[in-house]
Amino acid sequence: MTLLAFIFVAYLIGSIPFAMISSWIFRLPDPRSYGSKNPGATNVLRSGKKIAALLTLAGDAGKGWLTITLTQSYAPAWNLGNEAVAATALAVFLGHVFPVFLGFRGGKGVATAVGVLLGLNTLLGLLAIITWLAVAYITRYSSLAAIIAAILSPVYTYYIVFGQSLYTLSVLLMALMLVWRHQANITNLLAGRESRIGQKKTPPQ
Repeated sequence: MTLLAFIFVAYLIGSIPFAMISSWIFRLPDPRSYGSKNPGATNVLRSGKKIAALLTLAGDAGKGWLTITLTQSYAPAWNLGNEAVAATALAVFLGHVFPVFLGFRGGKGVATAVGVLLGLNTLLGLLAIITWLAVAYITRYSSLAAIIAAILSPVYTYYIVFGQSLYTLSVLLMALMLVWRHQANITNLLAGRESRIGQKKTPPQ
């Protein structure tokens, strides 16, 4: 029951919609009404309000990091170990992707996944970030950078940090979900229709 409580709280934290919160603060349109219609930092950036996108990014990544940090701090007191950390890592990610506060229609989970990785291991998180930055710089495609970083994250987790472990399984499941959530982007990339970083799509007024 205690493990289920940790998972439930992690899911609720993941469900906090920072894209909606930042859009409300800066009086922007609902991010689900323009661009990719995705409540995430990349789509909020299409509003032209960089500070709102930055707040969304920080919030989405922060809730992933915070969940892992809290679990690592408090799980031992309840005789819980790595299984709790691995479970809450997946739960906070799924909370973002399927948030109860938005009718289970959330973002793609890239920032939250990065926050989780940073919480699990700083080097692991940095490797994912460096991969994203390198691909984004070369191709100017945020989605392609996210997809490649997602694919490589389980590789980093297994071969560099944790080996065969529950953490590796959680990261693998998040990576599979991230790639699945980018199906439309993959289609657009193959068709040459995917928008590049810096290509502004003005939201409706």
